[in-house]
Amino acid sequence: MAERQERSRGPWRALRPRTIRARVTAGAVAMLALVLCVALTAAALLIRELTLSQLRERAAEGARHVVDHIMTERYDGPIPASEPITRFQVIDWQTDEVLAASDTLRGVPPLTEHDPEPGDFRLDDITCGMVAGDQSGDCFQVVGYAVTGSAYGDDVLVLAATRTPLILAENVLEMVLLGTSVALLFGTGIIIWYGVGRALRPVEQISAEMDRLSVSDLHRRLPVPKSDDEIAHLARTANSSLARLEEAVTRQRRFVSDASHELRNPIAGMRTKLEVELSDPEPDQRARERLLTGLLSDTERLENIVSDLLELARLDTDVAMKREKVDLSDLAEGEFSGRRGSAEVLVHTSGPVYAYVNRLRVVRVLTNLVANAERHANGRIDIIVQHHQGAAVVEVHDDGSGIPVKDRERVFERFSRLPESRERDPGGSGLGLPISREIVQAYGGTLVAGHSDLLGGALFVLRLPDPSNPPSEQDR
Repeated sequence: MAERQERSRGPWRALRPRTIRARVTAGAVAMLALVLCVALTAAALLIRELTLSQLRERAAEGARHVVDHIMTERYDGPIPASEPITRFQVIDWQTDEVLAASDTLRGVPPLTEHDPEPGDFRLDDITCGMVAGDQSGDCFQVVGYAVTGSAYGDDVLVLAATRTPLILAENVLEMVLLGTSVALLFGTGIIIWYGVGRALRPVEQISAEMDRLSVSDLHRRLPVPKSDDEIAHLARTANSSLARLEEAVTRQRRFVSDASHELRNPIAGMRTKLEVELSDPEPDQRARERLLTGLLSDTERLENIVSDLLELARLDTDVAMKREKVDLSDLAEGEFSGRRGSAEVLVHTSGPVYAYVNRLRVVRVLTNLVANAERHANGRIDIIVQHHQGAAVVEVHDDGSGIPVKDRERVFERFSRLPESRERDPGGSGLGLPISREIVQAYGGTLVAGHSDLLGGALFVLRLPDPSNPPSEQDR
């Protein structure tokens, strides 16, 4: 049994808050890693290209100044240089002889062995290693211009070089961006893990409480988070469902208990009568006939109780019955006008009064109300059917002793019977009025008891919703 329960909880355990927390965190970090990978690659390429382009442009600008100078005169000494461009050379294009150089490049061979492409006068190159006594082995961005007709003669090459930043020279930029991304992913993962865990903590508490719920302790309720969010709404909705479930189970238990009590009495009486009759060695024929007559009466009472119990079971399980537009005035007149019994029944109507109900069930409600009135009336019952304040209203008045104020709700409890009712109708089940109220409430209406100012006895008021708003097909 325990193993079967554990298997039945398997899917739920797979979706426990901790699992959801891990999945959400892993999914978010993986998505962020993908985005960062694309962004990192694009950023590294963009930063590298923009930085190198700026460096080459500065070197080109310095080289152009040297070109402007040698077009008119030669350098008497070293080529003047200043930060950030401190390396210049003027090279004979044909012999690769260094004709002039800045201080940092004295005695240094040409910065590059490459020449401009045919038809092009500009050279862009990268050179690494020992340059001008530089022991670091760094790389330099070299820009050169081919010049003809200068003070040094034809075909010279003016070179300018600038050091490539360390962050670009040895993939430091990529490493920095990668390290930053890893730190960002780690931090984001921690934040998401903590945030999702904090958000799902109420769910974990709710699931733990749900695991502890059973039929024996339906009074327990789920903890409602203080935050006014979807989880709090879920907890409140679940608590409302638990309250309705607890009420239904309580009603079911009370119903079973009351039904057992009501059925046990007539069955016990019948059993006693049979045992007494069977124990008589010389049974009297007349006594036996009286016994059978009594048993028949008890059987009829049992039949009535069972019929009422079946009706209550149908109502409790909300068995759907087709609704239709019913004229309550016509129904009351057809069922009760000219009715003969212990009391005179008068029906008063003000024209057609419609309601969307099940005809058979409404007939049962009115029959229960009139039958209840007949048991207590002295000689007259008035039924008034009217349309009042957007509702269909049926009032049943009698001239009996009425219902005490303290008992006007009690009469609608199952198997509840007042002393006067037991005296006037010993075989009653005490289910007529409870069934009537539940039928009316199923239609969204009300049924209440009160005092009749018209006849001085009891008054039952049946009120059904406005018939101009019929229920949808789904409600039917």
